[in-house]
Amino acid sequence: MMILIAGALLLLGVVLGSFAGAQVWRVRARQLRTDKQTGHPYDKHEWRQLRVLLQGTVRDDRSRCLQCGHVLAWYDLLPVVSWLSTGGRCRYCQQFIGWFELVMELVLGVGLALSYLVWPWALPASSLLFAVWVVVALVLMILAAYDTKWQLLPDPLNYGLMALGALFVLVRMTTLHDVDLVSLTGAVALLAGLYGGLYAISRGAWIGFGDVKLCVGLALLLGDWRLAFMTLFFSNMLGCIIVLPGLARGQLNTRSQVPFGPLLIIGCVISLLFGGYILRALVALPLGL
Repeated sequence: MMILIAGALLLLGVVLGSFAGAQVWRVRARQLRTDKQTGHPYDKHEWRQLRVLLQGTVRDDRSRCLQCGHVLAWYDLLPVVSWLSTGGRCRYCQQFIGWFELVMELVLGVGLALSYLVWPWALPASSLLFAVWVVVALVLMILAAYDTKWQLLPDPLNYGLMALGALFVLVRMTTLHDVDLVSLTGAVALLAGLYGGLYAISRGAWIGFGDVKLCVGLALLLGDWRLAFMTLFFSNMLGCIIVLPGLARGQLNTRSQVPFGPLLIIGCVISLLFGGYILRALVALPLGL
């Protein structure tokens, strides 16, 4: 039964990953439109390419190829299958569409299936919490993809994550009764406080304020200062793994900007799903030899 449910979640995640991939471009188009209207600098070439996504109403909104603008048919939108059937190219203009959407589909599909298999709360008692987690995972995927591509964490997504984080806490409090408000406050203070301090000290040179807002949502999801500390460890460890080889090869320098949002998100997911197991393993370690 577990394998069947995991398989169903894999398929659901792939479909949601396809949806997330489409929404990333729409969020970007809306951001460019806002920048244009408010007089902020914006990429004019990118705006000309993406503004087609904002044409029409919600009812007649259709997915289009970003290269040629052709409206995509239903068989062009099958997650994973459509990409593989065309070799990652647009069926109409033959331009390579990239790996971006395929990776999102696979990551979210595998991520939801794995989340179910290692879910740290007992099922079915935490079924409602898991349902909220599915929506959270979708938003985290969009945030990570957007920050990776444009080094920006849009406010609507960050505020949406905060709201989902608050809902996550509320569901835990009402169904599982396992929320320690002191530890939750510590998690918010540790994550958001630390990065808020770095933002203030550097005046935004070291870290963006979007990362600070992201940390609030992540801390609410974690709900435990120990898991928040673990998130810091994993995200910074991943940052070192990515940055140090680039510095050694000369591909990066001390002024290079590396999006930290995806690393924080990965660290949070690892800590949320595996943190309890890690803490229990650490407690079980002998203190002496």
